[in-house]
Amino acid sequence: MRLPLVLFLAAPFLEIASLIVVGQAIGVLSTLALVVLSAVIGLFLLKQQGRGILRRLQEETQRGVNPGRELVHAALLVIAAFLLIVPGFVGDVIGLMLFIPRLRDLLWQVLKPRIVVATQFSQPGGRTTGGGYDKRTVVDLEDDEFTRQPREDSPWNGPRIGRD
Repeated sequence: MRLPLVLFLAAPFLEIASLIVVGQAIGVLSTLALVVLSAVIGLFLLKQQGRGILRRLQEETQRGVNPGRELVHAALLVIAAFLLIVPGFVGDVIGLMLFIPRLRDLLWQVLKPRIVVATQFSQPGGRTTGGGYDKRTVVDLEDDEFTRQPREDSPWNGPRIGRD
């Protein structure tokens, strides 16, 4: 838990240091132009890649396939775009790397055992697949088999003080 906190606190210092180093090497105006350019590239790549991810997510959902991989890819693309939009060169490098599909697949393989996507899909013929629960423990009731009103004779109502 301490490592993410340290990275979160160290990131602004790394970004400021990278801006200073690059600014000294190529000049202030060139550095500012690169920062603006990286933000524009981030927005463009997010738009382009986002369309493809959404299309594949819809296709997998329609086929009844678990969309976990595409959801993680979409989340990583949002993070990549955010890193490109925020000023700084360290985040830009990490953001550009996250736009590489093979790297996202590698991260998916690392994250896959830690992520559970609870889904249930209806397939042609009325079959359902997926589901993040044990279907043997689910009781399916009709409208006339339950009520949302409390029962007066329920032992959970407590003592009947002040009632007639």
